[in-house]
Amino acid sequence: MANHKKGSDSLSNPNCRDSRFHIIPDAISRCSREECLSVFRHMTRAREFENCIVRVDQAGKFQIKVHMSSGQEAVSAALATVAPAYQYFIQHRSMDIFLALGGAPEEVRDEINCLPGGCVGGKLGGAFQYHRDGRDLYAHTGLIGENIPVGVGAALGNGRRTVCLFGDGAAEEDYALTAYGFAATHRLPVLFVCTDNRLSVLSPLAKRRSWDLCEVAAGFGIPSYDMTDDPFTIMQRLREVEDHLPALFNIQVCRDYWHAGTGIDQPPEWNRYALVREQIAALGLDSELEQIERAARREMEDVWKDYL
Repeated sequence: MANHKKGSDSLSNPNCRDSRFHIIPDAISRCSREECLSVFRHMTRAREFENCIVRVDQAGKFQIKVHMSSGQEAVSAALATVAPAYQYFIQHRSMDIFLALGGAPEEVRDEINCLPGGCVGGKLGGAFQYHRDGRDLYAHTGLIGENIPVGVGAALGNGRRTVCLFGDGAAEEDYALTAYGFAATHRLPVLFVCTDNRLSVLSPLAKRRSWDLCEVAAGFGIPSYDMTDDPFTIMQRLREVEDHLPALFNIQVCRDYWHAGTGIDQPPEWNRYALVREQIAALGLDSELEQIERAARREMEDVWKDYL
């Protein structure tokens, strides 16, 4: 059931990436108006929140490096729209999923600034520990990929549908590989989601491994899909597999900023935010999109007003 190809496809050349890779061309037509606007709202709120971070950080008002999620927010928007009731075990680059699942932006702001109002009381350095008590969102604590076996263990313990969200570097850890096999053996309801930007900090994928993540998952008998970060494709694929878990999605994304911090080395290969906006506007919803953008900008500037 793996949906990945070799030969002429872009993944056969790790230096070649394509925003259309393995998307479902008409996937948006299978989504309701409300779902399309929900996706855009989640993406916009995450992006506007981080636009404020860029302004604050570049003014020299942060003492730590923040792991930005701009460029990958379509993934969290899709997951939050169709799978809000799952339990989530998230990675270090996770402000987008925290906000999409209902976390208060003020709690992220305070956590970044190591303040008591942060989502974990500002006690862990503020870089990526976005956890919500009693809300089925469990933070990455700093050991790369540790959320994968922890999430699998939670699914074993409570039988609930679970998302383990991680990057392509974490996907290679030995305990991650063991977790895929354990989930397959016990037929656990886990969706493994790799946000694949082809980089582990600055180490390109081609220099780190010679194997393909979806082929490994398929070897364990796990349905696996390679795709880019079109949210409507992600939503359709999740609907197809949600009763046949475990499954794995390897989703190509762009990292707009540095691994840590708000610097930019080069423009991203594609702008999924702009592509999604264009798709939804074509449905005759441009005025609704403008309203969402204005509201998100006002909301996040109000959240950050004491720092801007």
